[in-house]
Amino acid sequence: MAGFAAKSLAELGLTAQGGRMAEITGLCVDSREVRDGTLFAAMPGTKVHGATFIETAIARGAVAVLTDAEGARMAAQVLAASNVALIVAEDPRQTLAYTAALWSGGQPETMVAVTGTNGKTSVATFVRQIWSELGHEAINLGTTGVEGAWTAPLHHTTPEPITLHRTLAAAAGAGVTHAAMEASSHGLAQRRLDGVQLRAAGFTNFTQDHLDYHENFDAYFAAKAGLFARVLPEDGTAVINIDGARGGDMVEVVANRGQDLITVGRTDGADLHIQGQRYTAHGQDLLFEWEGRAQQVHLPLIGGFQAENIALAAGLVIACGGDPYRVFETLPHLTTVRGRMQLAAKRENGAAVFVDYAHTPDAVATALKALRPHVMGRLVAIIGAGGDRDATKRPLMGEAAAAAADLVIVTDDNPRSEDPAMIRAAVLLGCPAAQEIGDRAEAILRGVDALGPGDALLIAGKGHETGQTVGDDVFPFDDAEQASVAVSALDGGLA
Repeated sequence: MAGFAAKSLAELGLTAQGGRMAEITGLCVDSREVRDGTLFAAMPGTKVHGATFIETAIARGAVAVLTDAEGARMAAQVLAASNVALIVAEDPRQTLAYTAALWSGGQPETMVAVTGTNGKTSVATFVRQIWSELGHEAINLGTTGVEGAWTAPLHHTTPEPITLHRTLAAAAGAGVTHAAMEASSHGLAQRRLDGVQLRAAGFTNFTQDHLDYHENFDAYFAAKAGLFARVLPEDGTAVINIDGARGGDMVEVVANRGQDLITVGRTDGADLHIQGQRYTAHGQDLLFEWEGRAQQVHLPLIGGFQAENIALAAGLVIACGGDPYRVFETLPHLTTVRGRMQLAAKRENGAAVFVDYAHTPDAVATALKALRPHVMGRLVAIIGAGGDRDATKRPLMGEAAAAAADLVIVTDDNPRSEDPAMIRAAVLLGCPAAQEIGDRAEAILRGVDALGPGDALLIAGKGHETGQTVGDDVFPFDDAEQASVAVSALDGGLA
């Protein structure tokens, strides 16, 4: 935490037991990063409680410990024998988030967040692009890192609070005035966004994902709803896609808070109403209505679902004070998000290869359905499923692909610690007629080789990722790059 002046516990909004005082020179959740003057946050974990490492943190120079009642009980003897200040919080993750915000002391003045199962990265990126077109110094942050007027890597879609607020403060210090961030269900459940000052928040859709983490659909939805029920202030504006099954439920959450609301979608009555679409080989024409006035724009984007993403992004910018008609003028200039329905390569015969991050049954179905109107010939899909993640969705991934594609190839995604063959077998239960090719590079080569004139290939699952995780190792692997290599090999250098 170099570069920040020491702060008292009071300046960080904290009160230690017994009124003990401490000057804090840094925050951390990893005992290995503790230095003299650090506040160590000992958070409850899914496998190990952070209190296990309090003794190590104290030995390395921690002067304060933030934890919950269980953590304080676990480390009672160690704490009693030390002089550290102990802060016990009922919700230590939320307390850490607020503390991190006060410690870092800054963020871009206009911030929005977007949640939902699919579309978060696209919406956040489109918001940033619109702001940039309007002349603002803007960034988006999430799955693809920090992009825009200032860049930085991120290791999680929604980083833990210390990293998040340090990143936001650095961006503000670099002159960034506008930021759009993704709000993952994990990040919301773990209170990582608490302390971020939002002007608006958006909701894309809700389908099956992350049931390896959340107990059930209701818990998953509750995590998403936390963006509106807890993080977005009452004077903020919610922008909700009301087309999905839970859009109406999220509107109720917003109504209970009394926040301003902008609805988007194809549903009659939506404030930003999508009235029509016409597909072209390389994009689409979109007709929508705002405040009784019809608008028609050309979007250089593949996939019908992009209409909802664009509408949500436009709604978020409008919610933050953007002139609606200037916002609409920017839409034809938007570009595809890396790894999201990205045109990766074209064969000499005109067949196209697309890469998309679709890694849920709904996302696969949506991507293939969206691609179909742009394709005159056959639609080929390459799918897989990640290891150490929700296993129930694997056969559903196969079913989704089989229902929408003419040819399906099942391959490895990120098997992680699981047996790749077992994962593929589970996916194949949903598409028994599919080809099974474990090696992902070979699967892409075979898929590209199968393309005739007018055909298209969708490589689903990894999108923007540049590595494949097998066991504890991450091997370099980029779907778009592999697609280009395959086309080059098959067409004699043309890609």
